[in-house]
Amino acid sequence: MKIGFVGLGRMGKPMAQNLLRAGFELTVHNRSRGVVEELAGMGALPAASAADVLANSEVVLTCLPDVATVEHVYLGEGGLAHSSQPDRVLVDHSTVGPTTSRAIAEAAEAHGIPFLDAPISGGVERAQDATLTIMVGGAFAAFNRTLPVFRAMGEQVHHMGPSGSGSIIKLLNQLLVTIHSAAAAEALVLAQAAGVDPERALDVLNTSWGASNMLRRNGPVVLDRDFDGARAPLKFLVKDLGLALELADELGVSLPQGRSADRLLDAAAEQGLLEQDVGALVLPLEKAAQVQVGQRRAGESSQAP
Repeated sequence: MKIGFVGLGRMGKPMAQNLLRAGFELTVHNRSRGVVEELAGMGALPAASAADVLANSEVVLTCLPDVATVEHVYLGEGGLAHSSQPDRVLVDHSTVGPTTSRAIAEAAEAHGIPFLDAPISGGVERAQDATLTIMVGGAFAAFNRTLPVFRAMGEQVHHMGPSGSGSIIKLLNQLLVTIHSAAAAEALVLAQAAGVDPERALDVLNTSWGASNMLRRNGPVVLDRDFDGARAPLKFLVKDLGLALELADELGVSLPQGRSADRLLDAAAEQGLLEQDVGALVLPLEKAAQVQVGQRRAGESSQAP
């Protein structure tokens, strides 16, 4: 099967590499060309545009940074959804709202092309390991046709229902990611302020009912003070939580915990932290509490009594 990939950023690049390792014939395009050349060195065919990718592929995957870029690539002049090649399948792995996914599906299906919204979760590490969770909305026949491609990139692959269903599930995931990250940050700051060794607190909490993936993931980031945003920058949580809150507003659903987490993101933005790792959500809380997690007061010891 000939596969195309448009958007080779922090997630798209390792996903494309796994497709090559699985033996698929792959055509790739990206705005910055260095990564295209890198993948060409692994055996991919470079393309000058998304349209060129489509012309050479049976299934075209996109993994793009924001709604505006997704809409341009699919719905702009000469966009993928306006193609007259009905033997293709279009798949978007980006995080967008269901309204965007459904608009693309409608435009593509008007030309006889099935479209799947198939956002992903797992971060760069699981993209590299081909163990992503992939949540898919759209026609089941198109999903079934594309399933071998998904399985080359993900460990958990789920068909969620009609167009927009995958995007909705991803927004639910991002709502939880943000709330749980904020809660983990609060717990660590409170532990520090109360004189409890946060490293020992993490050891206990991660085996207790209060455990969460974000506590396990962000706790070491905070303790190591390693807020490099290359893995998962806060700016993407701002975008994704914003989309979740928009959906809630459209449906008349109150999200008090989500809006509280959104205020913490606003505080992080005011401190210029949006390019830093999601674990940096702890920094506004540390500033307000005048503590730094992992920094001991004079005379404190990490040894058990």
